Amino acid sequence: MTTLTGPQPTAGGVRPHGYVVADAVTMMRRNLLHMIRYPGLSVFTILGPVVILLMFVYVFGGTLGAGLPGVDPAGGREAYIAYVMPGILLITIAGSAGGTATTVSMDMTEGITARFRSMAISRASVLAGHVLGNTIQALIAVTLVLGVGVLIGFRPAADLLEWFAVAGLLIFISFAITWIAVAMGMQAKSVETASNWPLLLTFLPFLGSGFVPTESMPTWLQWFAQFQPFTPFIETVRALLLGTPLGWNGVLAVIWCVVITGIGYAWSMTIYERKSVR
Repeated sequence: MTTLTGPQPTAGGVRPHGYVVADAVTMMRRNLLHMIRYPGLSVFTILGPVVILLMFVYVFGGTLGAGLPGVDPAGGREAYIAYVMPGILLITIAGSAGGTATTVSMDMTEGITARFRSMAISRASVLAGHVLGNTIQALIAVTLVLGVGVLIGFRPAADLLEWFAVAGLLIFISFAITWIAVAMGMQAKSVETASNWPLLLTFLPFLGSGFVPTESMPTWLQWFAQFQPFTPFIETVRALLLGTPLGWNGVLAVIWCVVITGIGYAWSMTIYERKSVR
């Protein structure tokens, strides 16, 4: 008979705290394998923002860029690609939430999550695996979309430290948005509903400073645009990449990440615990 060593599951099938990280990594690997085996969602996450980028730069860029403050009309398109790129990166992150909500909902409806709940693994790790896996997928997508931007003329002015700051912020934003997506996937009654809910997140960069300055919007819309989370996200990324004034946007971006992460985690775990006692 084989003797098991190390910490064993406690009563009720709950793993000791020492296994929480290992369980989360195992679940993360499972989700990354899904990305490899079913690449359709990942491809769509990349192609969608790329199409939006190309359309806005080559169809609308000349006109919209010429309307930016202090821009020579003759160089409107070049100025606009620099302005719009941060918003495109945030759309990429928001778009990745749809894949997360869909996979979470599939696990819920197919009984896979219920099976995990009956196993001796950390409950938090089941959801954390989705979050960590999607955060990695979102960063891969952001890198590829940024590469397309560079190919068509985007020229960031960030130094090495600023690049590290951009990477750190994008990781934090992806982490926060993914927790919301997990909650949406668990709350949804069907896979189809789960895939639609995160579309609300992809509209927020359009209703912020992603494509035009908020000052150009009607007064009633300016208030929403200035105080919703994606505007400080975009403005912070833009300031770090292009050297524009940062102001309080960096602080607001971090605060919003903390708030969104807390809401998403609490929402997800509440649903998970409620369904665990059924």
